[in-house]
Amino acid sequence: MNKVELPAVLTVEGLRELYRSGEASPLEVVEEIIRRSRADEGMNIWITPPELPRIEPYLRGLDVLNRDDAPLWGIPFAVKDNIDWSAAPTTAACPAFAYEPAADAAVVERLIAAGAIPVGKTNLDQFATGLVGTRSPYGETHNALRPELISGGSSSGSAVAVARGQAAFALGTDTAGSGRVPALLNGLVGYKPSLGAWPVRGVVPACESLDCVTVFAAELGGALAVDRVARGAHADDPWSRELPASGSAMPARICVPAAGTLAFYGPFAKAYEAAWERSVDRLNRLGAAVEETDISIYSEAASLLYEGPYVAERWAGLGAFVEGNEGAALAVTERILRSGVEASHTAASLFRAMHRLQALKREARKRLEGAVLAMPTAGGTWTREQVRADPIVTNSAMGRYTNHCNLLDLCAVAVPAGEAAEALPFGITLFAAAEREDLIRGAAQAFLNSDGVESTLQ
Repeated sequence: MNKVELPAVLTVEGLRELYRSGEASPLEVVEEIIRRSRADEGMNIWITPPELPRIEPYLRGLDVLNRDDAPLWGIPFAVKDNIDWSAAPTTAACPAFAYEPAADAAVVERLIAAGAIPVGKTNLDQFATGLVGTRSPYGETHNALRPELISGGSSSGSAVAVARGQAAFALGTDTAGSGRVPALLNGLVGYKPSLGAWPVRGVVPACESLDCVTVFAAELGGALAVDRVARGAHADDPWSRELPASGSAMPARICVPAAGTLAFYGPFAKAYEAAWERSVDRLNRLGAAVEETDISIYSEAASLLYEGPYVAERWAGLGAFVEGNEGAALAVTERILRSGVEASHTAASLFRAMHRLQALKREARKRLEGAVLAMPTAGGTWTREQVRADPIVTNSAMGRYTNHCNLLDLCAVAVPAGEAAEALPFGITLFAAAEREDLIRGAAQAFLNSDGVESTLQ
């Protein structure tokens, strides 16, 4: 048993204080995480769950680290199971695809070097193809607060692990919203850095040119502590680039969708709409000018990801496996992947989409000069039963306000914004141009402080 009763939700700074005071040790924290994971086994959070023999080498490694040089010393984290961790198989939620990685992914390697403790591999929508958290042969991941609701995906287990106090932070990936939608639905912060700011070496590709590694945490400070360690170009990663973190600053303007242009959906549509209106009121109190904007360019960019030829990139990465392993992928996953080989997705259509996207990027950059865009992270949510009944339409709706982000080379942070209803978190996402992560950080901190708390789970 622990010498101290740990809080229900673990935070980076909270654990640091427990370690400084001597009230808890990393071993005691890990033992409690294992206990919690076993108690929540039916929630399908983990593919490789926390077990002490696998974690012990990393606990022993703390003995040779100078705490002053190890900013994440003793901080336990979860790894989405499409990211390599050499102590466990990588499955991407497909048993036939599983392999034993020879090395840690670049971000995992950096976090371990900074003293963080990997505890297990989390469940996900198979091959990171989904935003609902139900597309896994390892079971549907339950929402942390209301088990009948979806957890969000594809980084489902990562978000729920943090929300259930089984990690202080967790790695996810985000191509279309997978690092933000689960944050919303489980009351967390989801930080999606600019494309290339964190290396993706050792990550199973979804759409390789658009993939990001992301972080879930219960508070913004914890997410940014991880960012400081994970950020930076990697010599063996052709997608990585140097985009130094630039502190935080308040934007001069906060752009919000023009009245009447947002669509809310699902069984809680009215509650989500009311929560968004309350969020706009909070944004108006932050000191920056709030102005309405036409969101059609963001919607048009979003449509290119799954309704245009960009979907072919998913098939380029996984088509050979699917064709060589009949029946290995879930039917809904294979259906989405195979949409990438439709006859309409020609080389010419891809170039036309690229040219249009370039114009949309330029327009978005102009609109966001010195500004952030604020949108609801999602316009609603669903029960897991509703998703089972209509898996394509429900999943598509969840990406309505997220899919544009990486196509337009934007950074983003999803932050809690109170509750839409009892035990039903609501949240907004702040977007900025790739070089202006300082603006989403400043606006996010101001927004969180405007309600006196950083997370609905604290």
